[in-house]
Amino acid sequence: MSTRSATAAVSPGAETSTDVESAFARWLTPLVTADGTDGCVMLRQFGYVRMLTCEARSLRLVRGLPAAGPRATVPGSDWDSDSGDAVVLVVPREGTVRVTQDRRGVSVAPGESALVDLRRPFSVEIGHEYAHEHEHEGTARTLFLRLPLHALHVPSAPLPSLTARALRPSAGSAGSANGSAVSAGGSAGSAGSSTLLPVLLRHLETSAPQLSAPVGERLGGLVTDLVAGLVEDLAEDTEGPPEDDRHPLLVTIHQYIDRHLGDPDLSAEQIAAAHLISVRYLHRLFEAEGVTVGRLIQRQRVERCAGELARRGRSSPSIAVVAARWGFRSPAHFSRAFKSVYGHPPQQWRRMAMAGAADVPGARV
Repeated sequence: MSTRSATAAVSPGAETSTDVESAFARWLTPLVTADGTDGCVMLRQFGYVRMLTCEARSLRLVRGLPAAGPRATVPGSDWDSDSGDAVVLVVPREGTVRVTQDRRGVSVAPGESALVDLRRPFSVEIGHEYAHEHEHEGTARTLFLRLPLHALHVPSAPLPSLTARALRPSAGSAGSANGSAVSAGGSAGSAGSSTLLPVLLRHLETSAPQLSAPVGERLGGLVTDLVAGLVEDLAEDTEGPPEDDRHPLLVTIHQYIDRHLGDPDLSAEQIAAAHLISVRYLHRLFEAEGVTVGRLIQRQRVERCAGELARRGRSSPSIAVVAARWGFRSPAHFSRAFKSVYGHPPQQWRRMAMAGAADVPGARV
């Protein structure tokens, strides 16, 4: 391991370090071991999105189970303020990377990517004997795109089914024999995300020094949106279509509500008229849902607003603009509705989300 620990500013929002182990501990997550870490790591910050570019001939990053007792800290790390509730998209640029998590291991080649959940044990290997097996010599270059889970605004449940799998943008890609590969083209949403994300990452790599902080934050929000869409759609593709034994008309009504959430006039009366049923029959359909039509509309609107407020930085639209976009007629009404779902007013919740707080409240059930 290199004994150098020089860290210098490269450009606004960028740092570089030749102490690779310390850099990953501070910028990615505290690591149990980091072997063969001669190389260089560059950090670029796009709002709350961190893009680490690592160049190294040989690197093995391992995070194991947390030790019992008080949590260990790494000198100079952000561990106390950053719980590691984040995911990383590993994107090889030169050389193949071995990613292992959730009892799976996969070889990720340039043009592919793989997700890692930083909350659980994992390993990432570049170089070593593994590199020779894949006929790569010289310095490998790998991107690590770190995104906080609260900003992704996706449920954690499907993540274990997606980690340590080679995500391939081509719809025609077939999974490997052991099921370690997932095509990112299984649906329109995932195909769009998998097509646009590599283009955006290339742009960020080449243009970062010229980007202002507000533009960088907006692009970070766009990256988060694309990764969130990729995770959501790949989860559906991996798990298969969910069984739905609800009344077919109820399924159609839910889809209608999703499409019209931004309409401030959306109401039980409007929904009933659009489906040629009475309001009374509409409410009867929703009895088995355990929620009224009005409550469902309000909750979904609040959740969409929370998604926008969490993903965007200081250059984002105001809370009032976001609320109006999702059908709330007044800021006061929105504030009450938001607090009823998340337990905090939107202004306070947004500050917690932007600060990357570990205890950002989720939606109440």
